[in-house]
Amino acid sequence: MSSSQPSVSIVVPVRNEAGNIAPLIEEITAALDDRWAYEIIYVNDGSTDATGERLAGIMAQRDNLRQLRHTKSAGQSAAVRSGVRAARGTIVATLDGDGQNNPAFLPDLIAAVEKGANVGLAAGQRVGRKDTGFKKFQSRVANKVRNAILKDGTRDTGCGLKAFRREVFLMMPYFDGLHRFLPALVRREGYDIAYVDVIDRPRHSGVSNYGFFDRLWIGIMDLAGVWWLIRRKKPTPEVTEVKP
Repeated sequence: MSSSQPSVSIVVPVRNEAGNIAPLIEEITAALDDRWAYEIIYVNDGSTDATGERLAGIMAQRDNLRQLRHTKSAGQSAAVRSGVRAARGTIVATLDGDGQNNPAFLPDLIAAVEKGANVGLAAGQRVGRKDTGFKKFQSRVANKVRNAILKDGTRDTGCGLKAFRREVFLMMPYFDGLHRFLPALVRREGYDIAYVDVIDRPRHSGVSNYGFFDRLWIGIMDLAGVWWLIRRKKPTPEVTEVKP
């Protein structure tokens, strides 16, 4: 792949996912090759396994693969933010690094942002989730309460498959858990949301390192904070420069 200026950046936050690195990169390239000029940015969030070495080996073969590393684990929101800040594409797409998010849905998400004049975010909505019954129950309760309070019109904010305009993401106030509230915050800035149904699947290997912050009893303070941000939003003024 060429290292020319990409129009799309794929950001993948990972922590201790050595066994999932190569298979997921192969799927990402199969989905995007010959469709966009793109880069893949893996954010290695303080992994203590062979994640860094696996990435380094593939980077020697693919010049559109980049690795950012957090010295210590800072969490999924921080990893996503690091990747977006380093991205060179105007459109950024994210997916989890455990293989549960199928890269085959990336083109639909990217196209939804690309073609929508006022679309700031395309959000994946999982069907057929491959989680335990209790975990799915927790998510359903949390999503219903969040939607009732924030009225973001989104049934599933926990899906890692998302695409958005980089400049829109960088407008967002940063806090831990930000990626779970993107629909509400993007609407706050006056942009539309596109939704794409995606099919969930089991992870390739390993155990979960992220994914618990969409539970109501863990994210209740974040929910209150986002509600406050939305209530305090004032209309964005139209600005023109006065020429002499």
